[in-house]
Amino acid sequence: MTTDTMPGSGITGSGRPAFAGDNKLKLGLFGANMSCQTALTTIPERWIGDWDENVEVAELADGAGLEFILPVSRWKGYAGKVDPAGVCNETIAWATGLLAKTKRLTVFATVQAPLIHPVFAAKQFATADQIGHGRFGLNIVVGWNDQELEMFGNTVPAPDRYPYTREWVEIIRRIWAGEDEFDFNGRFFQLRGLRGKPFPYGGTRPLLVNAGMSDVGRAFAMDCCDCWFSTPPSPKDDFSQSIAEAKAPAAARGIDYPVLTSSTVICRSTKREAEEFYRYVCENADWEAVDRVLEIRRLSGRKLPEGDKQQQRQEMLKGFGSFIIVGDPDHVASEFARLNRQGIDGIAMIFVNQKREVPFFLQEVAPRLQAMGLRS
Repeated sequence: MTTDTMPGSGITGSGRPAFAGDNKLKLGLFGANMSCQTALTTIPERWIGDWDENVEVAELADGAGLEFILPVSRWKGYAGKVDPAGVCNETIAWATGLLAKTKRLTVFATVQAPLIHPVFAAKQFATADQIGHGRFGLNIVVGWNDQELEMFGNTVPAPDRYPYTREWVEIIRRIWAGEDEFDFNGRFFQLRGLRGKPFPYGGTRPLLVNAGMSDVGRAFAMDCCDCWFSTPPSPKDDFSQSIAEAKAPAAARGIDYPVLTSSTVICRSTKREAEEFYRYVCENADWEAVDRVLEIRRLSGRKLPEGDKQQQRQEMLKGFGSFIIVGDPDHVASEFARLNRQGIDGIAMIFVNQKREVPFFLQEVAPRLQAMGLRS
């Protein structure tokens, strides 16, 4: 089987505990493994993200019935005053540790395919999956920050990273499938005598997700992964058409293909309180780090936010260009419902400080989502 025709298993049809429940809108936490998460701010309340705090929020999410926790893979911080992302736990070790600390939560690792050999990766991922009894998931990325990839002596040029990763995924999935010892002859890999145990837990395999937004990246997600991360330019934009287009090929094969998104959430008891805190975050922006991110993206050929330089800086401040929802619990719940109506099946939530803010979300927003029929 080639990766050009490699079907995703579909989240609900894969036999995996993740995303298999009755909740119409799945919820998870994003970026807890990284200092500052995606908030490029100097405020003392910003997320530090040490191990004990990661365990605490994972156990909180697990106990509250959230579906997943998903990390960011960074190898170098963004300097500035507080060096956002300067501390970033390696995601496979991080995921394995959290799987041992939780009971129901799916824990993803985010892995840059060009940095790890597929034979090694197949065994490492299967081991983590055994530890989690089938709760390990894999967010596959190809790498966009050339300065990070240079730290590893990476020789895969940007145009080849998705074709390379297609072969990478095929090798791993064939090893997991328990094929007899096989050779692989591809454009990027010429390998002999491949096999590997343990296999993933329970005769299934980890969920594969990808957030490719270019045409080639989106095609990779559709062909090789079980679901796709997509983000509209702003919370008011309707991107139901792009979601429907993403789901259509899988639907034609009778396969469920969920689409997830991420959003920074600032929720307080009142709209005024939420807006005041957001203003406080922005007034204390780490502008040196913001400019550093923009420069790295420019040098790496990654698409920048639209507008002049100041507009780009403002957009990058809002969670690395992802959209942000600011308001009281009713507003946040209504925005989540609107995204679900557009076809979004799950949201990876970003908070300025997860330890401080997730309990309030669970207390105030989660019941509203339940009343809307989105959560049970």
